[in-house]
Amino acid sequence: MRKTLRLMLTCCILIGVPASGGILLAQESNAAQEQAKAPEPPAHFYHLEFVVQETGADGKPTNSRTYSGTVSTSRTDRGFSTRTGSRIPIATGAYGDKENKNTQFQYLDVGVSIDARDAREEGDKLALSLNAEISSLAGTQTISGVNEPVVRQNRWQASVLVPIGKTTVVFTSDVLDSKGGMQVVVTATAVK
Repeated sequence: MRKTLRLMLTCCILIGVPASGGILLAQESNAAQEQAKAPEPPAHFYHLEFVVQETGADGKPTNSRTYSGTVSTSRTDRGFSTRTGSRIPIATGAYGDKENKNTQFQYLDVGVSIDARDAREEGDKLALSLNAEISSLAGTQTISGVNEPVVRQNRWQASVLVPIGKTTVVFTSDVLDSKGGMQVVVTATAVK
């Protein structure tokens, strides 16, 4: 009788444990799904104003340009991008005879390119993934009797934290061909 009772008890335990384990797994799975379905916090919009400044040897701005746009804190926001500039022709070769000589050109883009992505609020600050590229002509250089343009470039890429409502220098660098520098300043203002 004891053997039969033990056998029945063992069978009940073996059958009951997987069934209750399945219930526990289902409860954990439902809790994870509820967390995943939690509503996204409301998106907030921010107006970004970028000022690209050339600075003199004393560190004071000598020239500046302003670019602006809007980003949101929504996960689906694609961010802000601006491109402005010129395409500069550069002679790369010539073909034909003296009377019908044709020159070949390659075009070089110079100007300003700014990308701000992945905006999110961190307390009273706005976190951004920021890329900035500024290029310009710095004059010409004679190579083998041909005047070729010299291009000055500054590139920055970083995650930045900008206090909302305060003007903040996010990038700065020296200019290699002078004692001056270049900097990018950004101001984030909440759009209401």
